Amino acid sequence: MAGRKHKTKRSSGQLVSFLPNSYLDRTSRPVYALMYLLGFLLLYEVGTFYIHPDVLSQSLYQPQLRVVAFVWVQNLLEYVGFSQRMTWIAPPFVVMIILLWLQITSGTKWQVRVSDFVPMTIECVLLSIPLIVLSLAMNRPAAVPEQPAAALSMPLIACAAQPAAQGPGLWGDIVTGIGAGIYEELVFRLFLICLLMILFQDLLGLKKDMAVIISVLISAILFSVHHHFFYVNGHFGQGEPFVWMTFIFRMMAGIYFAVIFAVRGFGIVAGVHAFYDIIAAVLNAFLFAARA
Repeated sequence: MAGRKHKTKRSSGQLVSFLPNSYLDRTSRPVYALMYLLGFLLLYEVGTFYIHPDVLSQSLYQPQLRVVAFVWVQNLLEYVGFSQRMTWIAPPFVVMIILLWLQITSGTKWQVRVSDFVPMTIECVLLSIPLIVLSLAMNRPAAVPEQPAAALSMPLIACAAQPAAQGPGLWGDIVTGIGAGIYEELVFRLFLICLLMILFQDLLGLKKDMAVIISVLISAILFSVHHHFFYVNGHFGQGEPFVWMTFIFRMMAGIYFAVIFAVRGFGIVAGVHAFYDIIAAVLNAFLFAARA
């Protein structure tokens, strides 16, 4: 499995190499992330427009319609000159362009086996299960007696300025979770960890191991913080009420996602995050809500 290094240099933030052209090697490539996540990107866009048919006529300054990390991408696009209407459409293309650039700079093969998508999905679901178990253990109803039905508390569904406006029930939670899986991993793993590694290792001269540990911890803490307090559209906002147990859970989840990102690449970690959110939404809707 791991042990043999590629002759080409990976530039996607992934720290582990696998036997050339093995399943683990193929599915770690940026081109696999691009092709595998296309359906998720499409479902998030279509789902958002279905939930909010007037979304294109809405002002950019309504982050409750989107995942916070998605709004950050919108803000960046607006800053560089995109119109507000275009910022509702362009973010998926930003993801695709970044993954194409990473594929080009990685020097890895472009060939994609569609048959690999089934085991990739199974892998993402299986890797999401430890988080479900951890969430059940750390977010019991007894910890938040005022919300007895929310055993999972939807811990990794990205909060918005007005969480209640996310969408109609389960479908809204699923769509939001898919968006969180893609755009939160883009911001907190692909962007932030790589930038922090450049800061600590290249600019400050720390050893690689120490730079990795510090970068992962900082990204995990900020990942957890942004579900409670965030800055979008030039304004500070507050998401979910702060609860220490939920905050610690999200921080631990951020570390877990960082490990998956380092070992398996962006496509798998985004898939794991999205499937965790989907499973949590279904459990909340059908299992824990029924017990209320």
